[in-house]
Amino acid sequence: MNIDISAATPDDAAGLAACAAVSFPLACPADSLPGDIERHIATHFTADRFIDTMARPGHTILCLREEGRVMGWSMLVLDQPTDTDVLASLSLAPVAELSKFYVHPEQHGRGSANALMAATLELAATTGLPGAWLGVNQENTRALRFYEKSGFRRVGTKRFLLGDRFEDDFILEQPLPARPVRAA
Repeated sequence: MNIDISAATPDDAAGLAACAAVSFPLACPADSLPGDIERHIATHFTADRFIDTMARPGHTILCLREEGRVMGWSMLVLDQPTDTDVLASLSLAPVAELSKFYVHPEQHGRGSANALMAATLELAATTGLPGAWLGVNQENTRALRFYEKSGFRRVGTKRFLLGDRFEDDFILEQPLPARPVRAA
């Protein structure tokens, strides 16, 4: 496996959009309406939207590429949560949010997700923040197992609007390693 993981650039925007269009539906509950999924992708996962996100301070997208093709991505957000359910659930503050984490199904079972998670958590640790959190749909058992193996633990619940229907998410968090103190 010849993969590269590094920060996304505007040149990756079309590849990110294509990967998101394939991987986002896999994270949705089985009874999600196809039209709601398609609208979410068309609204949130366009090339232009990725370019705009890359330009936002405190937002970093990491790309997992195999032979130059985007095959996974994660997004780390340093904005602090405002959702009252999230705030009430977290034991660590301030926190980095692992806002997005998707791997193309062709990469499942190949160790790519582990490599992307390691790179994402390494990046989060460089912020000096004490913890990271994420939300994951309660029905996404594959992702839940992966996140728990990656060191996250369930701390609460929140809601996610997909189309006109609220989905139920678990809130997961994990402490980040302290940054080493440099000798003066």
